[in-house]
Amino acid sequence: MPSRVPNRPVCRSCDGFPVVSITTGDRHRDGSRATLTVACPACKGTGHTLPASAFAKTGR
Repeated sequence: MPSRVPNRPVCRSCDGFPVVSITTGDRHRDGSRATLTVACPACKGTGHTLPASAFAKTGR
């Protein structure tokens, strides 16, 4: 029987795509492209966020 996994909200900043590779325009000696790997600063590369606490929702 499958176990239930709690539904975790997707990060609003990266929309669930937490790590991306950006090409720099340069090429390596073998002809492959040089890329930079960047993680989302809001979720730290997980793609999910923690639900806001009740205290934060009320604005106090």
